[in-house]
Amino acid sequence: MPRQRVVFKKQYPQPPDQVFPLFADHHRFGKLLGAPIKRVKDAPAGTDPNGVGSVRRIAGGPFAFEETVLTSEPLELIEYTVSRGGPIKNHLGRIEFRPTKNGGTALHYTIEFDGRIPGSGKVIAGVLRTLIGRALDRVPNQTAAAR
Repeated sequence: MPRQRVVFKKQYPQPPDQVFPLFADHHRFGKLLGAPIKRVKDAPAGTDPNGVGSVRRIAGGPFAFEETVLTSEPLELIEYTVSRGGPIKNHLGRIEFRPTKNGGTALHYTIEFDGRIPGSGKVIAGVLRTLIGRALDRVPNQTAAAR
């Protein structure tokens, strides 16, 4: 089965300190995606509860799954993996945030995975392109709502 790779590149006029929290906070990320997301495990005590080691459950009907945060470098990088459930395996999500010269944010979001069922990877990649693409288009409105 061929490995799937979905890549998004977006530019936002808002600075990283306004964009990063939309992706780092599990509840806000759920609002952005339009999907019910619940933090089911906090990161270790004394750190950001949404940080490294935290686990969020994304409910999507029969395809509910859990993601574990692997890396969280404030205002710069989030990496996560699907750690339980779902129709994919060998997953890595990587979201990079870079300040732009005009004070905005350049976002580079990459998702790599294998489908669990032969032939399913392309279909899942197409669904991700649509769902996450729509969510990324909501970022400017979500940052404005947070102010």
